[in-house]
Amino acid sequence: MNNRFLDFRSDTVTKPTAGMLDAMMNAKVGDDVFGEDETVHALETKLASTFNMEAGLFCPSGTMTNQIAIKYFTQPMDEVICDQTAHVYRYEIGGIAYHSGASVRLLYGERGILTPELIEPEINEDNIHYPNSSLVVLENTVNKGGGSCYTLSQIAPIHHLCNIKGLKLHLDGARIFNALVATGDQASEYGKYFDGISVCLSKGLGSPVGSVLLGSKQMIHKARKIRKAFGGGMRQAGFLAAAGIYALDHHVTRLKDDHAHAQALANALATAKYVKSVMPVETNIVIFEVEKGSAEKIVQHLKEKGLHCNTTSASTIRLVTHLDLSAEMIDQAIEIILHL
Repeated sequence: MNNRFLDFRSDTVTKPTAGMLDAMMNAKVGDDVFGEDETVHALETKLASTFNMEAGLFCPSGTMTNQIAIKYFTQPMDEVICDQTAHVYRYEIGGIAYHSGASVRLLYGERGILTPELIEPEINEDNIHYPNSSLVVLENTVNKGGGSCYTLSQIAPIHHLCNIKGLKLHLDGARIFNALVATGDQASEYGKYFDGISVCLSKGLGSPVGSVLLGSKQMIHKARKIRKAFGGGMRQAGFLAAAGIYALDHHVTRLKDDHAHAQALANALATAKYVKSVMPVETNIVIFEVEKGSAEKIVQHLKEKGLHCNTTSASTIRLVTHLDLSAEMIDQAIEIILHL
């Protein structure tokens, strides 16, 4: 094992920078459950303004913000429409059924990207036998799609369809700033199309904790109660919110470096003999295919060389670039990949 451990498992592994720690330690805090933490309020207001939404709610995790939104937008026995790779379906331990009593209609988009043509036939008609289709959830970027991005030009017709059919539209913006940097779209345009937006701060932006749910004032008023019921009310949460504000001010434009690093890794992997194919890279996620059944073994060999990553199936492996991986570290990773 090399002395320097290269961690490509996820962009959630980042540590706060010195500047972020300083901002956290000097944050003005209060009891946020009482609505008295001015730093939390500043973060919520900042993101609501950024995405042209009315209000925001700071929560411990993206899973919580997603599940709060789903509970708000659905009733028991409703149906949620999403891609079969969606985080809200695959990685939130059945929360849609558990918290909201709703079922899920799974679609098969290209690399997780849905279209109106895929969605419209799956919206249930008004029939006593069918669950009510009430919500569409999009994910940007798509984790299982290798960081694939929706553009606003793709989102607009989905919003139009939902509007005509009477469905709400929620965005799981786990890596929304990666998508914005990659596409050049403006965050302020998102408020035109979504009823709810979850913005994660603890992935590419490098904050240690937190996600903000954005929506109408009415939605966020109710969401605050749902958050309390979920056990998500925090007291002096301004220390964490300060990290989010710092990340928004200092860590967004640099995401392009993570994207360039991911492309460099993909280029190297494309030449490796043990790699069958590499998924197209749009942002900071690289997924590559190996012989079926060999993924775990290759991940273990990479770990022994000092590169830590994860499998996504028996034949696919994922690497994620992030704030804590320098250009020098990317070069080291490429050497490991090429000489495995």
